[in-house]
Amino acid sequence: MNESSAHGERLGIVVGGSLTGGMEVKLDSATPIEEMAVGRYVVIEGQTSRFFGMITDIELGAIDQQLTITPPDIADSFIADVVTGTSTYGKLQVTPMLTISGDATSLLEGPKPVKTVPRHFSPVREASEQDVELVFGREDERHFYVGTPLDMETKVCLNIPEFVTRSNGVFGKSGTGKTFLTRLRLIGMVQKGAAANLIFDMHNEYGWEGTSEHVPNVKGLKQLFPSQVALFTLDEESARRRKVSTDYVVQIGYDEIEPEDIALLRETLNLTEPAIEAVYQLAREFGQARWLEGFFDLSTREETKELLEKLHVHESSYRNLRRGLERLKRLSFLTPRARDNSVQRILEYLDRGMHVVLEFGRYTDITVYVLVANILTRRIYDQYRERMERAMGEKVDKPHPLVITIEEAHKFLNPEVADQTIFGIIAREMRKYNVTLLVIDQRPSGIYDEIMSQLGTKATYLLDNEKDIDSVLMGVSGKSELKTVLSKLEAKQQALIFGHALPMPVVVKTREYGSTESYRELGFREAAELKRKAEEEIKDLF
Repeated sequence: MNESSAHGERLGIVVGGSLTGGMEVKLDSATPIEEMAVGRYVVIEGQTSRFFGMITDIELGAIDQQLTITPPDIADSFIADVVTGTSTYGKLQVTPMLTISGDATSLLEGPKPVKTVPRHFSPVREASEQDVELVFGREDERHFYVGTPLDMETKVCLNIPEFVTRSNGVFGKSGTGKTFLTRLRLIGMVQKGAAANLIFDMHNEYGWEGTSEHVPNVKGLKQLFPSQVALFTLDEESARRRKVSTDYVVQIGYDEIEPEDIALLRETLNLTEPAIEAVYQLAREFGQARWLEGFFDLSTREETKELLEKLHVHESSYRNLRRGLERLKRLSFLTPRARDNSVQRILEYLDRGMHVVLEFGRYTDITVYVLVANILTRRIYDQYRERMERAMGEKVDKPHPLVITIEEAHKFLNPEVADQTIFGIIAREMRKYNVTLLVIDQRPSGIYDEIMSQLGTKATYLLDNEKDIDSVLMGVSGKSELKTVLSKLEAKQQALIFGHALPMPVVVKTREYGSTESYRELGFREAAELKRKAEEEIKDLF
């Protein structure tokens, strides 16, 4: 279907509807119904305002219901054209979401939420590129291009400063493109300077390079922003094998692990409730900083028996706890005394305006990921809270906003543990101390409802579980219409984005990332030059 430069093609007219149920639009006989698509944008030309809306359903109608009982013979093309133009018609369900008044003041202020409906027989047309740009803004120092609407080439932009003011989420079943969209959002935050990032990179996708179905690999943040991104790792050997130059190797001391961290791992370590209670008793016996080392130092049977009797811990609970904690003891980055303060090093980079990616190397087990992310985030958050309180009391500058990115978010934010993790606190406080989350998950129904409702902007790819769909759309106006849109997304590269950083929900085809042209569009140097510089740095290192 052709688009003019300023106005989209006319589609039909409004024949009914309501503010809550949406508008019924009868298609003109010349409008091919097969070219309509759920998620596409249209503009309704009201008497005094324009209504910007989304197609949420497509129907077939007939003036005479007898036609549906006794269909005519349409083998003759002339009869088919006559019937289609006079007795049958196509109908759209359109949900208006924004209004644009015609006066100059309204144009300057931008679109407003819909509070009324257009009159009967208002003409409906396709949204033009200018309409989309007026609603979503153009790419500038605040707006970052994330994708294009269905069947359009115009850009949909995310307001990055608004995006970082709240915690946000990226959802979708495995293989739909969550990592690509997350990587784009991280690039946007780095380019616009809206916040510092701490990324817990479970599968080594964001730091040096990531994977793609279309090209052998794609460049990570460190290659694109070598002077703005620091690459930390838990696994120096893995980094060397991959020929990745890292800025810092993280170690965690036994004294940094608190009983709450072990309680959070109850499911993954297969610990019983009495075993978790024993952890707290050990902390009271040896002290918060010494309990784990004291536990591992138990060497003789007599010594162990004496301690268990003193703490009233059953031997079966002790054996259960021993089996679980021995799994942690085998991790090479855990040591009785860390050689350096990893939290302090992360904060030093963040304070210099840099972004930190922590790669986990071969440690892709969820137990390791939850343990490390929780320990580091808790201590970093404590530092940010102290700085914010000092800033409020002494009238000094507040710390730069921090966004913490976590994968497998339901492991941190499910109803059983959300109150125990620092991530649950951050999500509920909504940037009280200048810290927010970017959560990535393929099982959003596993996240606590209260926390899902606090997420400001959500992007969701295709979900095939009813509970996951209901969870993502919880508390959203027009949930039933958006549910229809979400169910019609393609398996890859199409996402429904809605929430605080956008004026209205939008279905986008995610912009390309990974080709030489895409790097050029993002404002980077030629891919060959990036590769040459990276190879020189690796050669110097090794």
